[in-house]
Amino acid sequence: MLTLAAIALADVVALLARYDLQFRLVPDGEAIPGSYWGECEAGLIGATVYARLDTPVHSLLHEAAHLIVLPPERRALVHTDATDSVEEEDAVCVLQALLGDALPGVGRDRVLADMDEWGYTFRLGSARAYFEHDSQAAWQWLAERGLIDAPRGRLAA
Repeated sequence: MLTLAAIALADVVALLARYDLQFRLVPDGEAIPGSYWGECEAGLIGATVYARLDTPVHSLLHEAAHLIVLPPERRALVHTDATDSVEEEDAVCVLQALLGDALPGVGRDRVLADMDEWGYTFRLGSARAYFEHDSQAAWQWLAERGLIDAPRGRLAA
């Protein structure tokens, strides 16, 4: 599992800043504020993503994606749990893989593999199968909000 300790935090800060999000590094051993899953999993409060060096990169990207899909007025209300929408959750799973491509040394392949290792579950059996063959509605959801360039399958500029 790729953790934040293995990548440049400056790249994380820059990526989140593209979406008007902040990153806060939590000291080793301290509880992560706003973490839904606890342990080393990333957390959300407002427009800030919290993580430690032992936080899996896919976790940080998943939580950041939850904030990215929200308009600023909804972001401000987020604390720990970002949505109860199945459609939004599906779109976030696609977006987190695309965000992996925007981080040097990460990429969507690693994000998808780590999602499987973590225990995400999909009808077709893997994150890659979902991403490539079962996520049409999620791609459409993201495209309708201007978050992806639908024909090319990558983040909108």
